[in-house]
Order: sequence, then structure tokens, then C-alpha cells
Amino acid sequence: MPDKTVVLLTGCASGIGQRLAGFCYAAGYQVILTDLRIEELRQQVAANQWDPEQLLVCGLDVRSAADWQTVIQTTLDRWGRIDVLLNVAGFISPGFLTDLDVADIDRHLDINAKGVILGTKLVGDVMVRQKAGHILNIASLAGLAPVPGLSLYSASKFAVRGFSLAVASELKKHGVFLTVICPDAVMTPMLEKQFHADAASLTFSGGKVLTVNEVEQAVEAALRTKPLEITLPFSRGLLAKLAGSFPQISGLLENLLFAKGRKKRQALAEHHQSLEKL
Repeated sequence: MPDKTVVLLTGCASGIGQRLAGFCYAAGYQVILTDLRIEELRQQVAANQWDPEQLLVCGLDVRSAADWQTVIQTTLDRWGRIDVLLNVAGFISPGFLTDLDVADIDRHLDINAKGVILGTKLVGDVMVRQKAGHILNIASLAGLAPVPGLSLYSASKFAVRGFSLAVASELKKHGVFLTVICPDAVMTPMLEKQFHADAASLTFSGGKVLTVNEVEQAVEAALRTKPLEITLPFSRGLLAKLAGSFPQISGLLENLLFAKGRKKRQALAEHHQSLEKL
């Protein structure tokens, strides 16, 4: 990709979004950092001593079409185009459905699903006019196989993946590519929220927890090759697709996987607490 590629990212204040913002800046792209927590974005820019000529910092509530339109217009006024959209912003509230609030339904679906759909639609319109562009939507392996204890999160990520796969062929006719990335658990503040939630134990039932660096590498590869879908890791993705296709089998293994995940979750929580005391 050329150095002057214009990249718009959501959810840049922490976790995967923050890491990808640094990657895009280091690659020489023109970068639009967005998040609800705009002051944290400004602190990030100052701490890294990033050149303001290479950046835009914008507040964005991904649930708001008006916010999206403002950010898009600001970007077009500055650089005249948008080459890449990275839909990263997400929300999770672990817990069994009976223990969650009704408001959690709106938060999961509005931020995780509606936010991605709005961004894909509104930025996609710009890219269609350009006859070029690439949209990368961050879903999850929880969007391939249902995860008890994270039912709302799983539902929202199923929506992200299903929407992404459906709209990809529509956009490709106009020279716009779409990639959906489905990672396993990634060590981020969102994962840390699950350390002390027993209901989220299935999150930890796989192999090693991914790092943000591994997600960055997948994004870097996706920007070069423009695949339709990436699962991280690939083998875990195959298992998730199998589990999603035959949920009755997954149900038989649920207690075993839950016990395995609980043990790993507790170990990670203890390790995290010990690091905080240092």
C-alpha cells in the first residue's frame, strides 16, 4: 500500500484499536484516530510525539450515524479520500443472560453490530464513489461458535460476521474489498474484564491467549492480500466452525471445556493481580 494511504480506525483508546493505530502511523499512513474517549486519544498522540500533520483525532460514538458522517466529512475535507476502514470498537459485559440488564442488549448490539454496519455503509459509500477501498471488520471466534456466558457478545459477533460475508460480494463489484477477522481471546482490557467473571470461563478454554501483536500481524497481512476472512489462530477457527455447525456436540463437551476454562481464567486473574502489585 502507498505511504499516503488514508486509514480510519475506531476504538483507538485502548486494546486492539490502540495497537493498530500505532501500526498504521508507523507505516506512514494518514491516520484518523476515533473513540468516545477523545482525551485519551490526545494523550496517546502526545505521549508518542506523533506528527499532527499525519493524524486526525476525532470523537466518535459508533452507534451514531451523525457522528460517522461528521468524521467522514472531516476526513474528506483534510485528505479527500478514505482508503481503509478498520472497525475495531467493541463492548462486552460477561454474564449469563438471566444476570444481565436489559440495557446490556442494546449496548452489545448497538456498539458491536450496529456500529460496524453503520461504518461499513457510510464509509463504504465513499469507497464505492472512489471505486477503491478496503474495510476490515473485527469479529470474533464467538461469532463462529456460540459461547454460553457471553450470549449477547456472541450474538453481536455472529451479526458482524454474517453481515460482513454478505456485504463483501456487494462491495467487491465496485472495487471495494472487505475482510472479517475473527480472533480468539486477545489480551486486552476487554479480556481483563472477564478474569473475575465465572460465566466467561469458556472464553479461556482454548490454547494460549493471543497478543495484540498477533492481531496486528493478521491485519498487516490482510491489507496486502485482502482475504474475505481470517480466523486466529487458524486451527481454533476450524474447530469453532465445526462447533457452530454441530452445536449438539459442543453441548456435550460444555462442562469439560467450562472446567478447563475456569482453571485457566483463575490462573490468569492471579497472575494479573500479582503484576498490578509490582
